[in-house]
Amino acid sequence: MDLLNTLVDKGLRREVPSREEALAVLATPDDDLLDVVAAAGRVRRHWFGRRVKLNYLVNLKSGLCPEDCSYCSQRLGSTAGILKYTWLKPDEASKAAAAGLAGGAKRICLVASGRGPTDRDVDRVSDTIKTIKEQNQDVEVCACLGLLSDGQAERLRAAGADAYNHNLNTSEATYGDITTTHTYADRVDTVHKAHAAGLSACSGLIAGMGESDEDLVDVVFSLRELDPDSVPVNFLIPVEGTPLATEWNLTPQRCLRILAMVRFVCPDVEVRIAGGREVHLRTMQPLALHLANSIFLGDYLTTEGQAGQADLEMIADAGFEVEGTDQVTLPQHRVAEGSGGCGSHEDADRGSHEDAGCGSHGSVGCGSREGGAVCGTAAAPAASEPRTDLVAVRRRGAGTDLAPNA
Repeated sequence: MDLLNTLVDKGLRREVPSREEALAVLATPDDDLLDVVAAAGRVRRHWFGRRVKLNYLVNLKSGLCPEDCSYCSQRLGSTAGILKYTWLKPDEASKAAAAGLAGGAKRICLVASGRGPTDRDVDRVSDTIKTIKEQNQDVEVCACLGLLSDGQAERLRAAGADAYNHNLNTSEATYGDITTTHTYADRVDTVHKAHAAGLSACSGLIAGMGESDEDLVDVVFSLRELDPDSVPVNFLIPVEGTPLATEWNLTPQRCLRILAMVRFVCPDVEVRIAGGREVHLRTMQPLALHLANSIFLGDYLTTEGQAGQADLEMIADAGFEVEGTDQVTLPQHRVAEGSGGCGSHEDADRGSHEDAGCGSHGSVGCGSREGGAVCGTAAAPAASEPRTDLVAVRRRGAGTDLAPNA
């Protein structure tokens, strides 16, 4: 296909595709899907080889958020039966982080529900960052605490944070349809604050909320302009008790096209498959590794993920390797031009998931609950049917007495 050859050439040159080309990727027929994956895979391998970066979420404070983000199980008015607990102590958080690191994670993402941190909250998280770094050599730490006030990003950076996550989630035109308690501009401002403080910015999107192809392209081009180092791509997990519980709009093929489009628009950026991969990609998860170079290991903030060991086996079976702590995530030209932590700053013209950030939307998968349909023996339903059987509330790990999934 001329389109794919053009997109590969542009990706290898770090040249931005046109909006029309990005829309054309989303509109490709199923018969051409493997060609799309192969083309985007060439760009992925050129910049990242066959490495897969593993990230691990630690939910520092769960539930009772005052914001009304329609996709989030921790939102104001949510009736989802999720875990609810106040701040983990630094040693508790470090213990949870250690489980992820032992499973192969390179980055720990510290997430807390809420509109944004108070100065006291920043002190708490700073103590947690210091504890994790003292107890675990070479770990990267990303914080995700909501909207930042002036000076807070600098304090997190001084405490040892390498990165800060705050997702745009959807296009500016439709943002008011999913959230009314803050604005799209508020989110952009927080990403700018992270950049200005020298933190590696992480910002992405959520697909599957009823958005159009144009909305998806809009948010990805906006992300490129914001210049984050990593772009988490979340696929909505419709959790019972949230306004979007009935939004089952995604198929595995659609998810692969979205990831391919993000890779073509952001060719040399860490593209992370975040929440919802087990629910929507299902048995096609290994194909997605040809598009993205980063995933979350184990569980998410409020929902269960695929068993950590299954993640590692999937990576190996697909012919990829886990990125080590001695390897720099992004290409050297971005490291040289970067301002933030982890050697991961992206090219200046390069442009996240649910509200709690760092790619924290949850799901269930092989080995994560009895009868998990990813590897169960029951007849598989049609792709368009709701897969509520793949959504399980997290009941282990942080905030519980049970061992984490890592």
